[in-house]
Amino acid sequence: MSYSRIAGTGSYLPEKILTNADLEALVDTSDEWIVERTGIRQRHMAAEHQTTSDMAYEAALRAMDMAGVEPSEIGFLAVGTTTPDLVFPSTAVLLQERLGLPHVGAMDVNAACTGFLYALSIADKWIRVGDADKALVIGAECLTRIVDWKDRGTCVLFGDGAGAVVLEASDEPGILSTHIHANGEHVDLLRSRRGISTGFDFDLHNGGVTIEMKGNEVFKVAVRTLGRIVDETLAANNMDKSELDWLIPHQANLRIIAATARKLNMTMEQVILTVQNHGNTSAASVPLALDTAVRDGRIQRGHKLLLEAFGGGFTWGSALVQY
Repeated sequence: MSYSRIAGTGSYLPEKILTNADLEALVDTSDEWIVERTGIRQRHMAAEHQTTSDMAYEAALRAMDMAGVEPSEIGFLAVGTTTPDLVFPSTAVLLQERLGLPHVGAMDVNAACTGFLYALSIADKWIRVGDADKALVIGAECLTRIVDWKDRGTCVLFGDGAGAVVLEASDEPGILSTHIHANGEHVDLLRSRRGISTGFDFDLHNGGVTIEMKGNEVFKVAVRTLGRIVDETLAANNMDKSELDWLIPHQANLRIIAATARKLNMTMEQVILTVQNHGNTSAASVPLALDTAVRDGRIQRGHKLLLEAFGGGFTWGSALVQY
């Protein structure tokens, strides 16, 4: 049986940094309040003319370089994003041309913060059935473009960035399993109210395309849901939680991350934590954290990783990976 394995990782964060102190000048908040409730100390903002595909491009180059893979070898491209450059063509199609990939399948996947794990699940299966030997999977977001900077409950949370992995076919297991789910029952807890068929409005100060969130309710549902998917993932692989080496969670909120770690009986030293440095980058956050820990040497070949995320929709997902 053919498996897929992670051959390389890459990430990119814009140069501009917005600290908690900077936000104190915009809304009624404080560094202490933000850190206590979220763990976030700063976030990165795309430059004025920088797009989601610009950031994804940089992350992709770094992942392909680590993997030692040429663009001509990529057989499939999937991009998880909620903030594409354009309505169409997709960000993935723009990247296919810019990266010089063959005329392979290229698609965007919109599953909010779970977008990277949805895209990873698709690419993993693409390789397993033999339709590609190598695939490029990216999570990239430019969320600061849809943040309401007058809403102190949300503007402190989000940042921009991109992360990427190269998957390659392997005789040895790499991605052991992926699990993706969705439930629209709680759509009103985390959403944007504007779109194409419902009417597009770019006026951010008058009900435009902005992020709306009921934080306390989202927190409760996220903790319960992530607990369930942890159990599902371990059971599907007949694995005990003690066999995991690392938890790589969606970097949204330190309290949610800590709750998931407790579920696994893992210490925070076994959790890859980057939320303090870039905030919630939605679909980019899991591959950003993964690349950070691969490059600093914490994650080594043979380690077992649990990747998980929860996002608007609601969507949620996980991947059990032997790196």
